[in-house]
Amino acid sequence: MTSRLEELFDDLPKKLDVPQVAELLGMTKKGVYQWIHQGVIPAYKLGATWIILRDELRDAIASGSNVTHRTGLDAAESGHSEDGD
Repeated sequence: MTSRLEELFDDLPKKLDVPQVAELLGMTKKGVYQWIHQGVIPAYKLGATWIILRDELRDAIASGSNVTHRTGLDAAESGHSEDGD
């Protein structure tokens, strides 16, 4: 089964540039550069150009997902939260 996130990324090239990522995420290029420098978006600098690998960006987004995973549901059902509440 393919996730919606995977579907979003499937048709993209394996290498993305900052303008492509900005369009994909609905951000400004300046915002993408800020996230690159903060380490939010994994990227590689080649000369003056930043390259973002499609699969690494997808994985970074997936790791920051706020969608409840099964383990989160299990904790909630047992009366324990993942936040330590």
